[in-house]
Amino acid sequence: MSVSKRTFLKVGAGATLASAASSFSTTQAAEKLEDMTGGVEPISVEERIARVEKAQKLMREQKIDALLLEAGSAMVYFTGIRWWRSERYTGVIIPANGEIAVVTPFFEEPSIRESMSFGDDVRTWHENENPFELVAGILKDRGAEKGKLAIEETVRHFIVDGVQEAARRVDIVSGKSITRGCRMYKSEAELALMQKANDITIAAYKNIHPKIEAGMSAGDVSAMMSAATQKLGGAVQFSMTLLGESSAYPHGSGKPQTVKEGEVVLMDCGCSVHDYESDISRSWVFGEPTQKQRDVWNTVKQGQELALETAQIGAAAGSVDDVVRALYVSKGYGPGYKTPGLSHRLGHGIGMDGHEPVNFVQGEKTELAPGMCFSNEPGIYIFGEFGIRLEDCLYMTEDGPQLFSALSPSIDKPFG
Repeated sequence: MSVSKRTFLKVGAGATLASAASSFSTTQAAEKLEDMTGGVEPISVEERIARVEKAQKLMREQKIDALLLEAGSAMVYFTGIRWWRSERYTGVIIPANGEIAVVTPFFEEPSIRESMSFGDDVRTWHENENPFELVAGILKDRGAEKGKLAIEETVRHFIVDGVQEAARRVDIVSGKSITRGCRMYKSEAELALMQKANDITIAAYKNIHPKIEAGMSAGDVSAMMSAATQKLGGAVQFSMTLLGESSAYPHGSGKPQTVKEGEVVLMDCGCSVHDYESDISRSWVFGEPTQKQRDVWNTVKQGQELALETAQIGAAAGSVDDVVRALYVSKGYGPGYKTPGLSHRLGHGIGMDGHEPVNFVQGEKTELAPGMCFSNEPGIYIFGEFGIRLEDCLYMTEDGPQLFSALSPSIDKPFG
């Protein structure tokens, strides 16, 4: 359940683990771990070219003339070009026919070309010029100045507005049928990278679990998890630790938290390997669980297993949420999304982004198909007391769902 509003520790470029941990050495805790990513292959240039060709095929079938992207995961997915979002437009236009084209500020061209692995049409603009005039020029050159221009669904409004102003004869349409038609269905290479990311996250969990001690803060535990993940070769995306009452709120609380005897430890962590992410949650009790904690944990696990049984090829994605929620209602939780109960969707799509379309959520009619990847993360949250969440990700095959990580065995042995 990776989101932006969290009580978590994210360790990346420029961050120091030492500043995040107060009572122990995270580096020492992870020093015996070895990198697990040796021999892992990133997505090839040939696969990216094939992705562009698939998008072009979908565009021709839907009578769409071009697709507009901006910096972000979609641009990396199709082209391998890595950039950041700012007020200066850098993006890619994929025409239904012909070569892709890149638009970027003049002074960024050398850096942009460093990450380009195919294509050579790069058009630059100076600070006193309108970048969207370049987009209009590309559309004209590709014979699309009067056609339909699809916009990738995360592109910001000022870009869409600028393109519409510069290319007035273009019909702006949604690009989600194109991008989802490619990104929702993972290749073997993508699944292999996701598997490695999940393996790393589980290995990091197993490493830090016996090292958690009473009195540690949530930040201490998260820092230890992040250090282990990095040592194992994963790029940390998030490391959230919720302790005691805070576990009742899916994304935590701002109140100080420490590990205490008899209280729930809920962790939600993920990393990436060559852009592809993991997302795994585990819940247990530090010390001996109460009967109520055991009962809630077992009910959540029952729901997670039921979700796996329901997630079959051809089933509507929303039906997976429906059956688990109905089980919980029959046990006195809810109804619906109310608490005590399961207050969030059952799961989300995952791949290069921690959250991708589509979701296991009520009303989602998209049918499950091979290559789709989801989190399976039921929870039961009792405000003012505690919460339990169990999360493992899966991918769809012709024979049904396959897990990237084995389900948690029990509240007493959360990692087997």
